[in-house]
Amino acid sequence: MIKEHLPVDSCGLGEGPLWHPKLELLFWFDINACKMFCWKGDELKVWNFSEPVSAAGWIDEESLIVASASSLIKLSLESDHRKVLVDLEADMQHTRSNDGRADPWGGFWIGTMGLKAEKEAGSIYRFYKGTLKQLHKDLTIPNSICFSPDRKFVYFADTRQEKIWRQDLDQDTGWPINEPIIFIDFKAQGLHPDGSVCDSEGFLWNAQYGASRIARYSPEGWLDRVESFAASQVTCPAFGGKSFDTIYVTSASQGLSDDDLKVQPLAGKVFHFESDTLGLAEYQVEL
Repeated sequence: MIKEHLPVDSCGLGEGPLWHPKLELLFWFDINACKMFCWKGDELKVWNFSEPVSAAGWIDEESLIVASASSLIKLSLESDHRKVLVDLEADMQHTRSNDGRADPWGGFWIGTMGLKAEKEAGSIYRFYKGTLKQLHKDLTIPNSICFSPDRKFVYFADTRQEKIWRQDLDQDTGWPINEPIIFIDFKAQGLHPDGSVCDSEGFLWNAQYGASRIARYSPEGWLDRVESFAASQVTCPAFGGKSFDTIYVTSASQGLSDDDLKVQPLAGKVFHFESDTLGLAEYQVEL
């Protein structure tokens, strides 16, 4: 499929694409630059933060929940008013937020990791009805948080361990139940699972950092297709557009040499392409 990219500057570590289904706006982050971006038509808006920011969910047509290195923030899009909803490892100066996504019950899941990707310094939390609860710990680079459309499962990965897990969810509350099981083990392929999103058919689209691709997997974990990009370090996909038939993919330019960048001049761009598979609207965060 034909891949295009937004006409905006490259990100060092582009991440966290979010299509706001009510406003029809695309948001994303440059984590280490401490910036959030919004694109509509040919207009770019930028929010600056004092620490790394990485993921968001939509609360309503006026506000987002934004994950920063030390807190979850309610951000007013018009006034830029910012309110801390809850601390997120605020007493841990060596960690920051990473991948995150809203769940079907109105909760918001967020991963944390070491600033230098220190081994097992990361965790995954769920913010639900005003309470933040740690769900998983001793992860290195938590990623791929997304939910099956039938609400039965949550998926998550540790990029460093090269695995994606699947875990059952309580149908009434959305809290995880039972122990997670391995959904896909990429070790034999040497692939590094980054961000993921599920489509309307229950297939999982996974960005594979360093491999110049995103891949679609069946609910049973079988490879269905691969989409390649002109950037090796793709980070996360998201469905958007009026009919959720556009896939946006963030990427990173960090760590690439001058020679690498000559070969990959589009590294760090936000790519997009039309999909023959429809996605779903991102779930609304309920405070």
